Amino acid sequence: MANLKEIRLRITSVNSTMQITSAMKMVSAAKLKRAQDAVTRMRPYSVKLQEILANVSSTLDGNEGKFSQQRDVKNVLIVAITSNRGLCGGFNNNIIKEIRTSLRGEYANANVKILSLGKKAGDAYRKTSHYFTEGFGENPHTIFDALTFDNASKIAQTIMDQFEQGKWDKVVLVYNSFKNAAVQVVQNEQFLPVKPIEGGSTSKVDYIYEPNKEQILEDLIPRSLKVQLFKALLDSNASEHGARMTAMHKATDNAGALVKELKITYNKARQAAITNEILEIVAGADALKG
Repeated sequence: MANLKEIRLRITSVNSTMQITSAMKMVSAAKLKRAQDAVTRMRPYSVKLQEILANVSSTLDGNEGKFSQQRDVKNVLIVAITSNRGLCGGFNNNIIKEIRTSLRGEYANANVKILSLGKKAGDAYRKTSHYFTEGFGENPHTIFDALTFDNASKIAQTIMDQFEQGKWDKVVLVYNSFKNAAVQVVQNEQFLPVKPIEGGSTSKVDYIYEPNKEQILEDLIPRSLKVQLFKALLDSNASEHGARMTAMHKATDNAGALVKELKITYNKARQAAITNEILEIVAGADALKG
């Protein structure tokens, strides 16, 4: 059994850790509220944009635009959206596992590059041949330092330009979709080429088009793609704070339980030490009498 000093030091250490995890939990809870509000505000616009796109595209004669060209999948870009920091449970590992599954399965025979929007995915693949940043700066993960639609649009536009130039045959987004503070769902979502919308919207609207339907669709698709990427980033941001809040909550509870166990161990060790001292005194007194 450890001596009393060691147990006291460990209790002090665990208490300090518990204070840190509790503070991190409160910070993540505050950030989660803002991030969740951002996702909630974004969804109505995204849904309405998709509705308009469905209505307009359903009236065309099946002409494929530059972002809808289906090609043999030889060159694939995976946009991995993770966090810049850890201590958020399996948030980042789930993304890396999903990418690893895709590399071994669906894209086993393709030339796959990984664009990391988040430092953790970059750390995982930086020393591999899959790591890719060309055209996005040296540190594309800094997007989370200033998560705005304009910054997300620049990344989306670069991806679209590279797809249009034929650099990629397929682009997918891998990210955590926010469901609630305790649940994040990994999404493997096709970004390019744009999937054809089958049947269009269920409630078609008779729009007046100016200048024409084709031109409007040509403008809507890039905007829709930018919104899609921005929404994925917002989802991931909210999911990160939810995952970290949950992880720190569990860590705080575990630390509290550990402190209780250590205090019981300390009391037992102290009681044993006192008992030994009493026995020594009694034994000494008996020896003197003898």
